[in-house]
Amino acid sequence: MFFKRLRMDINAAKENDPAARSKFEIWLTYAGVAALSHHRLANRLYKMKLRLLARIVSQISRALTGIEIHPAAKIAPGVFIDHGMGVVIGETAEVGAGTVIYQGCTLGGTGKQKGKRHPTIGEHCVISAGAKILGDITVGDYAKVGAGAVVLRNVPPHATVVGVPGRIVRIRGSKDGVDLYQEKDDPLLSEVCSLRERVFALEEKLSALAQENKDGDKNAAQTDSRDERKDI
Repeated sequence: MFFKRLRMDINAAKENDPAARSKFEIWLTYAGVAALSHHRLANRLYKMKLRLLARIVSQISRALTGIEIHPAAKIAPGVFIDHGMGVVIGETAEVGAGTVIYQGCTLGGTGKQKGKRHPTIGEHCVISAGAKILGDITVGDYAKVGAGAVVLRNVPPHATVVGVPGRIVRIRGSKDGVDLYQEKDDPLLSEVCSLRERVFALEEKLSALAQENKDGDKNAAQTDSRDERKDI
């Protein structure tokens, strides 16, 4: 079973990474494949109630690969973690087969609540570099999460999500039926627009005050000049 899953992980890396030259090279050098192998050992120990030993294995793996996977996380065979440095996968996270995860991604929680508090990622998803998927949410099969996106809500299958917070911009590659004006409910964007308008208003006031001061200085200079001529 272990070697069957290892072969599936290696095949996933070969399929998704055009830089991979051979399966032997992947087995020897790919940190993502090594981290998944370590995780399967840690997960087996965790299920055997040897939880301290499982955590030790996961921390050694983290030191070696830069990828931190909680021993209790459920990761299907055939997942590919590309590069992988900085990837964090939480305790109750689940990742489906065929999913590709790039460096810097976090499958994390949003608080200290108990129970299921990490995301469930479907099959054949793409989680791009730096994406953060937080909370007990579901990302549907074949969904794509853009680089740097912060996803806090469920994502339907075949959807593409980008931005902070994450917004759906395409479903099955099409914009039809997608509310592309979701930013109207984005409080951060609204606040930025409000601040921009205030800056413009303040700049206009400053320009008006500067012009008044300039006109006042000019009038004062003219008055002084007339007074000097009268004295002469």
